[in-house]
Amino acid sequence: MHSAPFPAPRAAAAASGPTVAIDIGGTKIAGALVHPDGTMSATTRRPTPRGADADGVMAAVAEVVADLSESPLWASAVRCGIGSAGPVDTSRGTVSPVNIGAWREFPVQERVVAELAARGADLPTVLAGDGVAMTAAEHWLGAARGHANALCMVVSTGVGGGLILNSRLHPGPTGNAGHIGHISVAFDGEPCACGGHGCVESIASGTAIARWALDQGWTPSGTAEGDAGVNAAGVNAAGGAGGGRDATAAGVAAAAAEGDPIALAAFDRAGRALAAAIAATATLVETDIAVIGGGVAAAGDTLFGPIRSHLAAYATLSFAKDIQVVPAMLGTHAGLIGAAAAATMLLPSAPSSS
Repeated sequence: MHSAPFPAPRAAAAASGPTVAIDIGGTKIAGALVHPDGTMSATTRRPTPRGADADGVMAAVAEVVADLSESPLWASAVRCGIGSAGPVDTSRGTVSPVNIGAWREFPVQERVVAELAARGADLPTVLAGDGVAMTAAEHWLGAARGHANALCMVVSTGVGGGLILNSRLHPGPTGNAGHIGHISVAFDGEPCACGGHGCVESIASGTAIARWALDQGWTPSGTAEGDAGVNAAGVNAAGGAGGGRDATAAGVAAAAAEGDPIALAAFDRAGRALAAAIAATATLVETDIAVIGGGVAAAGDTLFGPIRSHLAAYATLSFAKDIQVVPAMLGTHAGLIGAAAAATMLLPSAPSSS
């Protein structure tokens, strides 16, 4: 995948074998062996089971592990990283993904460790939320590479993220540090699903963008096949438009590109919310770059233009005003690379050392 070698992430680089990477999401469960130079082998995937109970979903994870164990490089694996949709609690090794209803406080880390051991791989294992995994990936091989302090964000059906501080991944005690989607940026804003008010996610997620545009009278027209990148991320709006009409954030982005005033306003509103949150983060911990990925980021300048424009009004202090806002680079590879990078960054380099 990468033509030139990259140094392994800090921390566990001393162990030079591949990392078992598992990426768990609402539509697919993927696995790979990720090597110290960032290349992947033995890549495999299964659809996330629909209508299955907790063990039924875990069975798909077990099949991915079984596939990986058939690689001739399996015996040389040195660690395992699990990236999962959240919420997560890494202190307990549990996940309760919004988009996997069968898993509530499911002990995925313990279960994966057992699957690894059953196939002869007794490996130290790390669990990371998907936002933290994306952050680790972008810092290792992507747009945040070379930056000691970075905020990375996923803007899709929700808004998540993670932090790099002093060149180290900073997941926090439960793995949720950097969850920027639930910073409140509108004091009198509408209620958010998390229980708060005026959260970034309630304004800038794909669902929120499409919902607001529809509420303002925007009428979607036609299908937006050219916006498959946004649709593929599951950025779907609630209800309304049938007959092939695209009532998603992809449709709003397409309309904005054609100059539709409501669509432009929807993305301007989202960009302002993201700008406020990025500025707040930069002010709090002195990040110097914000990397934005996820399906909504596929809208390009339709999203990034408003963010950068509004950022000047929020990031005003001398140490925050120069923060860069750039698109993520790794796309669909971020989950697996991020799971591996998170494990490599968070596990000690020499288990035998004090």
